[in-house]
Amino acid sequence: MTAKRFELNSGLRGETMVRKGLMRQIEEIPQIRIMPDLNVIKIGGHGTIDFGREVVYPIVEEIGDLKEAGEKVLLVTGGGVRVRHIMDLGINLGMPTGVLAELAGKISEQNALMMSLLLSPYGGTQVSSDDLLELPTLTSLGLLPVTHGTPPYGLYEQPPEMGSIPPNRTDTGAVLIAEVMGAKNCILAKNVEGLFTDDPRLDPEADLISEITADDLLAKDMEDMVLEKNAVELLLHTKHVKEIRVVNGHVPGNITKAVKGEKIGTLIRA
Repeated sequence: MTAKRFELNSGLRGETMVRKGLMRQIEEIPQIRIMPDLNVIKIGGHGTIDFGREVVYPIVEEIGDLKEAGEKVLLVTGGGVRVRHIMDLGINLGMPTGVLAELAGKISEQNALMMSLLLSPYGGTQVSSDDLLELPTLTSLGLLPVTHGTPPYGLYEQPPEMGSIPPNRTDTGAVLIAEVMGAKNCILAKNVEGLFTDDPRLDPEADLISEITADDLLAKDMEDMVLEKNAVELLLHTKHVKEIRVVNGHVPGNITKAVKGEKIGTLIRA
């Protein structure tokens, strides 16, 4: 046993797991779609939840109505102003990126708890990251699952290109969840109509981008892209999620229109 390498007889026997030829070989093997009828709807903390009941209550009613109409929904929450506060403190104190990711996750989880309670008349229930594979069972039981969007990389969060803010935040988390579940929709509800050619607050002539590819959007190298760059980059490699739609969650009915496939906000295609 100690004189030679011990190998189990498998299709990957002797592989380094990084060989390009192997990657090409397995590229054509299809992955299952666990929930192909799932709508992953992410509501931003900073863009929606932080505005309080005036914005949140209509969203709760709209999400509840979608569920009552037979749509399978997973609501994903962002962190918002409290994440920005803890990030500011952590950065000032010299916390590593992985620690900042840990702190951010705890706050977006608070928002998931509150949203699950507000959705309790519709079967709202909070789901942890470890329990996402229970979604088929939960939805079949008539429940409306709510989870937080911070990916559970925690201390293993990758270093950002610049600074120390974790690059994988709640937009990215929503896309990752939608991908692993094989969801039909990934919708990001924010406090803007979508992506614009420039900041509409500074340039009134800025045009709404109704549709764009991930490649073209990344090539623009925008100063502020509204959603996380990593969320867009994922579209270059995803197997199931081929588009992300950004809508204004402050306008009642926008989320429903996005779920139904109507043209609203900005559609980012793979």
